[in-house]
Amino acid sequence: MVKTHRKKISVRRLVNPDGNFNVVRKGVSRFDWDDLYHALLTLSWVKLFAVVGAGYIITNVLFALMYLAAGNGIENMREGNFFDAFFFSVQTMATIGYGAMYPKTLVANILVAIEALLGLLGVSVGSGLVFARFSLPKARVMFSRVAVVAPHNGIPTLMFRVANERQSWILEAEVNVNLVTSEITEEGQEMRRFYKLPLFRNQSSLFALTWTVMHPIHESSPLNGVTLEEMVEKEMEILITITGIDQTVSENIHAHYSYIPTEILWNHKFADILSKTRDGRRSVDYSCFHDAVALE
Repeated sequence: MVKTHRKKISVRRLVNPDGNFNVVRKGVSRFDWDDLYHALLTLSWVKLFAVVGAGYIITNVLFALMYLAAGNGIENMREGNFFDAFFFSVQTMATIGYGAMYPKTLVANILVAIEALLGLLGVSVGSGLVFARFSLPKARVMFSRVAVVAPHNGIPTLMFRVANERQSWILEAEVNVNLVTSEITEEGQEMRRFYKLPLFRNQSSLFALTWTVMHPIHESSPLNGVTLEEMVEKEMEILITITGIDQTVSENIHAHYSYIPTEILWNHKFADILSKTRDGRRSVDYSCFHDAVALE
């Protein structure tokens, strides 16, 4: 058995193994205030907490400066002491109200009222963002690190494996496979073309364990007669999209993956991962999920 490993990822690939696009966007803003909600949802947890923390600190600093500028408007606050003003702002925004410091002038009371309102809005927005992040459905679909080309019923067939890593089912799962290639038009212009690859089976009513996706390379296939060298020259890439409904949350989920030419093994087949236990139940060995065997 030959255990396969992913080769170095090409910087020219369109989709990274994590499903994100490997595209550098130029001439367009990476941030839009009109799309702030979507931008915050797409941030990582670390960046999201960093943004929320920075906003919290900056807001309290600004209100602390306003309390200082308002003069002696806070009872028991040391005159001109920034830290007293800052922590009074924290207590006001969080509606803690220890009682040691409190506003005693009209200006201070107005600032407190404004900050209390902003604090309520901030808590509402922050709670909504965290809840939305937790409730956002995500697929846990594992793709084999390589695809293989081997005969199936006498027909050369492109194959790759997918597996549902959760215990729950993915209902009405559907997989779509496309070939992306570079072509030169009659005018000499280079273009990226997408060709849909028909599959033996592209739907599964109950996707619970593993699924070997197969594309027959017959006469009408875009891969018919294509060599590895030609795939590299034309920067071909196999794009995969899987969609379905998560049984637990009843929400649509999706997963993306791609294979570049160096990740396609010719004249190989996947190692068998299905077996039976002593009591007759089916068993799946995921430790061999990515293994491939060279054909004799």
